[in-house]
Amino acid sequence: MTAVDREVLRIDRIACTGHGQCAELLPELITLDEWGYPVQHGAVVPRSLRSYAGRAVRACPRLALRTDRR
Repeated sequence: MTAVDREVLRIDRIACTGHGQCAELLPELITLDEWGYPVQHGAVVPRSLRSYAGRAVRACPRLALRTDRR
């Protein structure tokens, strides 16, 4: 795996309003805190979860979730 081959998950905590869809669609990397806001568990998205991460990014109603390639 090269450095360019990595996909990193990012949550914009200012834009997020706590809908929780990201945690439902990607529970392997995101859970919710006691107020319903996402808590990220690992920044690098494994290859096996990339399609699920993309689906979670597209479903975010506030566009607060994104992935960056590194």
